[in-house]
Amino acid sequence: MSSDVNKVVLAYSGGLDTSVIVRWLQDTYRCEVVTFTADIGQGEEVEPARIKAQAMGVTEIYIDDLREEFVRDFVFPMFRANTVYEGEYLLGTSIARPLIAKRLIEIANETGADAIAHGATGKGNDQVRFELGAYALKPGIKVIAPWREWHLGSRESLMAYCKDRNIPVDFARAKKKSPYSMDANLLHISYEGDVLEDPWSEPEEDMWRWSVSPETAPDQPTFIELDFVRGDVVAIDGVAMSPATVLETLNRMGGANGIGRDDIVENRYVGMKSRGCYETPGGSILLKAHRAMESLTLDREVTHLKDELMPRYAKLIYNGYWWSPERRMLQAAIDESQATVSGKVRLKLYKGNVIVAGRQSDDSLFDASIATFEDDAGAYDQKDAEGFIKLNALRLRIAAHKGRAAN
Repeated sequence: MSSDVNKVVLAYSGGLDTSVIVRWLQDTYRCEVVTFTADIGQGEEVEPARIKAQAMGVTEIYIDDLREEFVRDFVFPMFRANTVYEGEYLLGTSIARPLIAKRLIEIANETGADAIAHGATGKGNDQVRFELGAYALKPGIKVIAPWREWHLGSRESLMAYCKDRNIPVDFARAKKKSPYSMDANLLHISYEGDVLEDPWSEPEEDMWRWSVSPETAPDQPTFIELDFVRGDVVAIDGVAMSPATVLETLNRMGGANGIGRDDIVENRYVGMKSRGCYETPGGSILLKAHRAMESLTLDREVTHLKDELMPRYAKLIYNGYWWSPERRMLQAAIDESQATVSGKVRLKLYKGNVIVAGRQSDDSLFDASIATFEDDAGAYDQKDAEGFIKLNALRLRIAAHKGRAAN
């Protein structure tokens, strides 16, 4: 293939798919390949990717630890909005893609590459997320998506390609690979494919990797305290932690108590419904704790407005618009709302449940002297409620006089 591509930066995991892509890019585009491997907490060694890339003649190899940046600049801002897609999905895969796109473009600029490449398939959302991010950050970049170009449609064909071209792949391990398509980072691990392609089939217990089942979780609850500053957790049980360490710790504690499993049929941006299973133990705890902190510290109308905006914000992230002006506009409003979201939340973790056991804040809007059922010493005049109710009922009463009473 004749091409004006001289150098391409590939998002490279070192696995079967992206190893094939390295050689395919070299053969098809006759270009130099730069590999980029991100450590975002997927729980696997990333250094072996360097050895595999070197074995295929790659000389510019980037392996970056992005765990802190991932949680600080992407996960935490998202959780300030209490973000949930379609009522269930905590967007573990979606939120990692804008960071990877950002780093791909940075490396392209550093190395003088004129293209980037990724291993996302033509059926999924990730191709959209990677490419929208890339075009937002570098409008003239060329994007190569091999799964939309080649005719290698199965794992067997990929392994045959490796054998034909001496690509270093552990064939024994490849054949023993999990039947599920999995994606992991510090926020979650996802599972798709195999028996999950039948929405009626229950996931096998041995599929789950991060959590025990709620049935076998400890019979005694675990209590934890989270300290918030401006909407972000900064300490657990009084111990100050970095953002990545916070999430790692909550993942471990949540998984040990059977927290964070979800089985979802979601609407992909590309038009199809997809069934996936997710483990998000730390994220599930963060969401519950953050809402508890906001319940004490946020004004009512700000709370309700945030809840109205959240589905739009979630859809922007799910569909790949993290770098869009509308997402940044919403983020500015969300971050402004967090100025007083500071304090402490106590939680009980028990057999798959996250239960709020207490909350306190110096910025609390809860006034016990007004809310009490006991004598409030004149703090609240209950007679005021009569006028309030009549004014709010005025339009209803007028409509009823006109014969428009509710049936």
